[in-house]
Amino acid sequence: MAKTIIITGASDGIGRETAKALHAEGHKVVVVGRSKEKTKAVADELKAPYYLSDFADLSSVRTLAKDLNKNYPTIDMLYNNAGLLAPQERVETKDGHELTFQVNHLAPFLLTTLLMGTLVKSKARVINTASVAHKSGDIDLDNLDMEKGYKSFKAYGNSKLSNILFTRELVSRYGDKGIEAVCFHPGVVKTSFASKSGGIVGFFYTGIISRFMLSSAKGADTMIWLASASDIEQGGYYHKRKLASTTKHARNSSLATKLWNKSESLLS
Repeated sequence: MAKTIIITGASDGIGRETAKALHAEGHKVVVVGRSKEKTKAVADELKAPYYLSDFADLSSVRTLAKDLNKNYPTIDMLYNNAGLLAPQERVETKDGHELTFQVNHLAPFLLTTLLMGTLVKSKARVINTASVAHKSGDIDLDNLDMEKGYKSFKAYGNSKLSNILFTRELVSRYGDKGIEAVCFHPGVVKTSFASKSGGIVGFFYTGIISRFMLSSAKGADTMIWLASASDIEQGGYYHKRKLASTTKHARNSSLATKLWNKSESLLS
Protein backbone atom coordinates (compact mmCIF):
# COMPACT_ATOMS: atom_id res chain seq x y z
CA MET A 1 0.00 0.00 0.00
CA ALA A 2 1.33 3.44 -0.95
CA LYS A 3 2.40 5.56 2.02
CA THR A 4 2.86 9.29 2.48
CA ILE A 5 6.52 9.80 3.40
CA ILE A 6 8.16 13.08 4.45
CA ILE A 7 11.93 13.21 3.97
CA THR A 8 13.98 16.15 5.23
CA GLY A 9 17.41 16.68 3.75
CA ALA A 10 16.08 15.09 0.56
CA SER A 11 17.78 17.45 -1.85
CA ASP A 12 21.13 15.67 -1.73
CA GLY A 13 23.02 12.61 -0.52
CA ILE A 14 21.29 9.74 1.19
CA GLY A 15 18.05 11.71 1.48
CA ARG A 16 17.84 12.09 -2.26
CA GLU A 17 18.66 8.43 -2.85
CA THR A 18 15.97 7.39 -0.37
CA ALA A 19 13.39 9.68 -1.96
CA LYS A 20 14.12 8.18 -5.37
CA ALA A 21 13.97 4.60 -4.11
CA LEU A 22 10.72 4.98 -2.17
CA HIS A 23 9.12 6.89 -5.02
CA ALA A 24 10.06 4.01 -7.34
CA GLU A 25 8.25 1.67 -4.94
CA GLY A 26 5.06 3.66 -5.48
CA HIS A 27 5.00 5.74 -2.31
CA LYS A 28 3.96 9.40 -2.14
CA VAL A 29 7.22 11.09 -1.26
CA VAL A 30 7.33 14.68 -0.02
CA VAL A 31 10.73 16.28 -0.57
CA VAL A 32 12.04 18.77 2.01
CA GLY A 33 15.28 20.68 1.60
CA ARG A 34 17.03 23.98 2.19
CA SER A 35 18.30 24.78 -1.29
CA LYS A 36 15.50 25.72 -3.68
CA GLU A 37 17.54 24.74 -6.73
CA LYS A 38 18.50 21.29 -5.44
CA THR A 39 15.18 20.53 -3.77
CA LYS A 40 13.13 21.51 -6.80
CA ALA A 41 15.39 19.47 -9.07
CA VAL A 42 14.74 16.29 -7.03
CA ALA A 43 11.02 17.04 -6.79
CA ASP A 44 10.74 17.68 -10.52
CA GLU A 45 12.57 14.45 -11.30
CA LEU A 46 10.11 12.50 -9.15
CA LYS A 47 7.09 14.67 -9.97
CA ALA A 48 6.73 15.04 -6.20
CA PRO A 49 5.70 17.96 -3.98
CA TYR A 50 8.44 19.83 -2.19
CA TYR A 51 8.88 22.27 0.68
CA LEU A 52 11.77 24.52 1.59
CA SER A 53 12.95 24.87 5.17
CA ASP A 54 16.12 26.16 6.79
CA PHE A 55 16.68 24.34 10.06
CA ALA A 56 19.02 27.12 11.19
CA ASP A 57 15.84 29.23 11.51
CA LEU A 58 13.22 27.75 13.84
CA SER A 59 10.48 29.97 12.41
CA SER A 60 11.09 28.19 9.10
CA VAL A 61 10.60 24.83 10.84
CA ARG A 62 7.34 26.02 12.39
CA THR A 63 6.11 27.14 8.97
CA LEU A 64 7.05 23.77 7.48
CA ALA A 65 5.13 21.91 10.20
CA LYS A 66 2.09 24.14 9.72
CA ASP A 67 2.09 23.50 5.96
CA LEU A 68 2.56 19.74 6.34
CA ASN A 69 -0.21 19.47 8.93
CA LYS A 70 -2.50 21.44 6.64
CA ASN A 71 -1.75 19.55 3.44
CA TYR A 72 -1.27 15.98 4.69
CA PRO A 73 -3.96 14.59 7.00
CA THR A 74 -1.99 11.34 7.00
CA ILE A 75 1.78 11.06 7.39
CA ASP A 76 2.84 7.42 7.45
CA MET A 77 6.54 8.04 7.78
CA LEU A 78 8.80 10.92 8.78
CA TYR A 79 12.50 10.83 8.01
CA ASN A 80 14.44 13.33 10.11
CA ASN A 81 17.50 13.30 7.90
CA ALA A 82 18.53 16.95 7.43
CA GLY A 83 21.75 17.79 9.21
CA LEU A 84 25.21 19.26 9.06
CA LEU A 85 28.68 18.69 10.40
CA ALA A 86 29.81 21.29 12.91
CA PRO A 87 31.87 24.23 11.63
CA GLN A 88 35.37 24.61 13.00
CA GLU A 89 34.41 27.72 14.96
CA ARG A 90 31.25 27.96 17.05
CA VAL A 91 28.34 29.61 15.21
CA GLU A 92 25.20 30.85 16.90
CA THR A 93 21.87 30.93 15.05
CA LYS A 94 19.41 33.81 15.05
CA ASP A 95 17.46 31.77 17.61
CA GLY A 96 20.41 31.90 19.99
CA HIS A 97 21.54 28.27 19.74
CA GLU A 98 24.76 26.62 18.63
CA LEU A 99 24.27 25.82 14.96
CA THR A 100 24.96 22.07 15.08
CA PHE A 101 22.74 21.45 18.09
CA GLN A 102 19.88 23.38 16.51
CA VAL A 103 20.05 21.93 13.00
CA ASN A 104 20.75 18.33 14.02
CA HIS A 105 18.57 18.07 17.13
CA LEU A 106 16.36 21.00 18.09
CA ALA A 107 14.90 21.53 14.61
CA PRO A 108 13.91 17.88 13.96
CA PHE A 109 12.67 17.65 17.56
CA LEU A 110 10.48 20.70 16.95
CA LEU A 111 9.23 19.43 13.60
CA THR A 112 8.34 16.02 15.00
CA THR A 113 6.53 17.35 18.03
CA LEU A 114 4.58 19.88 15.96
CA LEU A 115 3.48 17.04 13.66
CA MET A 116 2.71 14.70 16.54
CA GLY A 117 -1.07 14.90 16.25
CA THR A 118 -0.93 13.79 12.63
CA LEU A 119 1.78 11.22 13.31
CA VAL A 120 -0.16 9.61 16.15
CA LYS A 121 -3.36 9.52 14.11
CA SER A 122 -1.43 7.92 11.26
CA LYS A 123 0.46 5.49 13.54
CA ALA A 124 3.57 6.71 11.81
CA ARG A 125 7.14 5.47 11.79
CA VAL A 126 9.78 8.09 12.58
CA ILE A 127 13.27 7.37 11.27
CA ASN A 128 16.15 9.51 12.51
CA THR A 129 19.57 9.74 10.91
CA ALA A 130 22.11 9.26 13.70
CA SER A 131 25.79 8.35 13.46
CA VAL A 132 28.57 6.29 15.01
CA ALA A 133 29.93 9.73 15.92
CA HIS A 134 27.53 9.63 18.87
CA LYS A 135 30.27 7.65 20.62
CA SER A 136 32.22 10.89 21.00
CA GLY A 137 29.21 12.56 22.60
CA ASP A 138 28.76 13.23 26.30
CA ILE A 139 25.83 15.57 26.81
CA ASP A 140 25.93 18.28 29.45
CA LEU A 141 22.33 19.44 29.90
CA ASP A 142 23.61 22.77 31.23
CA ASN A 143 25.84 23.32 28.19
CA LEU A 144 23.80 22.02 25.25
CA ASP A 145 24.73 25.03 23.13
CA MET A 146 28.42 24.51 24.00
CA GLU A 147 29.04 28.05 25.13
CA LYS A 148 31.90 26.53 27.07
CA GLY A 149 34.51 24.22 25.56
CA TYR A 150 33.28 24.18 21.96
CA LYS A 151 34.94 21.67 19.66
CA SER A 152 33.49 20.89 16.25
CA PHE A 153 33.52 17.10 16.35
CA LYS A 154 32.34 17.12 19.96
CA ALA A 155 29.38 19.27 18.92
CA TYR A 156 28.58 16.85 16.12
CA GLY A 157 28.92 13.83 18.39
CA ASN A 158 26.63 15.42 20.96
CA SER A 159 24.00 16.15 18.31
CA LYS A 160 24.07 12.55 17.06
CA LEU A 161 23.83 11.23 20.61
CA SER A 162 20.82 13.52 20.99
CA ASN A 163 19.25 11.89 17.93
CA ILE A 164 19.48 8.45 19.54
CA LEU A 165 18.14 9.67 22.88
CA PHE A 166 15.29 11.44 21.08
CA THR A 167 14.42 8.21 19.29
CA ARG A 168 14.31 6.28 22.56
CA GLU A 169 12.15 8.86 24.26
CA LEU A 170 9.74 9.02 21.32
CA VAL A 171 8.99 5.35 21.89
CA SER A 172 8.74 5.82 25.65
CA ARG A 173 6.22 8.64 25.31
CA TYR A 174 4.26 7.67 22.22
CA GLY A 175 4.88 3.99 21.54
CA ASP A 176 1.64 3.01 23.23
CA LYS A 177 -0.16 5.44 20.91
CA GLY A 178 1.08 3.70 17.80
CA ILE A 179 4.23 5.67 17.05
CA GLU A 180 7.23 3.65 15.87
CA ALA A 181 10.70 5.18 16.07
CA VAL A 182 14.12 3.97 15.04
CA CYS A 183 17.47 5.52 14.12
CA PHE A 184 20.45 4.42 12.07
CA HIS A 185 24.07 5.05 11.13
CA PRO A 186 24.45 5.27 7.33
CA GLY A 187 28.18 4.63 7.37
CA VAL A 188 30.81 7.17 6.46
CA VAL A 189 29.27 8.59 3.33
CA LYS A 190 30.89 10.87 0.79
CA THR A 191 28.41 13.74 0.57
CA SER A 192 28.54 17.52 0.48
CA PHE A 193 27.23 18.08 3.99
CA ALA A 194 30.72 18.56 5.44
CA SER A 195 32.12 20.65 2.62
CA LYS A 196 32.19 23.89 4.63
CA SER A 197 33.07 22.56 8.05
CA GLY A 198 36.79 23.27 7.80
CA GLY A 199 39.47 21.96 10.14
CA ILE A 200 40.56 18.37 10.49
CA VAL A 201 37.00 17.05 10.29
CA GLY A 202 36.31 18.89 7.06
CA PHE A 203 39.59 17.59 5.66
CA PHE A 204 38.63 14.05 6.66
CA TYR A 205 35.34 14.27 4.76
CA THR A 206 36.58 16.11 1.69
CA GLY A 207 40.27 15.20 1.36
CA ILE A 208 42.09 12.11 0.18
CA ILE A 209 40.30 9.87 2.69
CA SER A 210 36.98 10.72 1.05
CA ARG A 211 37.96 8.43 -1.83
CA PHE A 212 37.36 5.45 0.43
CA MET A 213 33.96 6.57 1.71
CA LEU A 214 30.61 5.07 0.75
CA SER A 215 28.56 6.43 -2.11
CA SER A 216 25.24 8.04 -1.22
CA ALA A 217 23.43 5.09 -2.79
CA LYS A 218 25.22 2.60 -0.51
CA GLY A 219 24.86 4.86 2.51
CA ALA A 220 21.10 5.02 1.95
CA ASP A 221 20.64 1.24 2.01
CA THR A 222 19.66 0.90 5.68
CA MET A 223 17.64 4.11 5.49
CA ILE A 224 15.56 2.68 2.65
CA TRP A 225 15.28 -0.74 4.29
CA LEU A 226 13.87 0.77 7.48
CA ALA A 227 10.84 2.05 5.58
CA SER A 228 9.46 -1.47 5.25
CA ALA A 229 11.46 -3.53 7.76
CA SER A 230 9.33 -5.57 10.12
CA ASP A 231 10.21 -6.75 13.63
CA ILE A 232 12.54 -3.84 14.24
CA GLU A 233 13.43 -2.97 17.80
CA GLN A 234 11.57 0.17 18.76
CA GLY A 235 14.01 2.88 19.73
CA GLY A 236 16.80 0.81 18.19
CA TYR A 237 19.96 2.02 16.49
CA TYR A 238 20.77 0.23 13.23
CA HIS A 239 23.74 -0.11 10.91
CA LYS A 240 23.92 -2.33 7.83
CA ARG A 241 20.35 -3.50 8.50
CA LYS A 242 21.27 -4.82 11.94
CA LEU A 243 21.07 -3.57 15.48
CA ALA A 244 24.33 -1.88 16.37
CA SER A 245 26.06 -1.14 19.64
CA THR A 246 25.76 2.23 21.33
CA THR A 247 27.43 3.92 24.28
CA LYS A 248 26.01 3.80 27.78
CA HIS A 249 25.01 7.43 27.36
CA ALA A 250 22.81 6.49 24.39
CA ARG A 251 21.09 3.85 26.54
CA ASN A 252 20.46 6.21 29.44
CA SER A 253 16.67 6.48 29.74
CA SER A 254 16.88 9.17 32.40
CA LEU A 255 19.12 11.29 30.18
CA ALA A 256 16.69 10.80 27.27
CA THR A 257 13.81 12.10 29.37
CA LYS A 258 15.81 15.05 30.68
CA LEU A 259 16.98 15.98 27.17
CA TRP A 260 13.39 15.91 25.90
CA ASN A 261 12.22 18.15 28.74
CA LYS A 262 15.15 20.52 28.27
CA SER A 263 14.52 20.71 24.52
CA GLU A 264 10.88 21.58 25.16
CA SER A 265 11.90 24.37 27.54
CA LEU A 266 14.37 25.78 25.01
CA LEU A 267 11.63 25.93 22.38
CA SER A 268 8.88 27.37 24.56
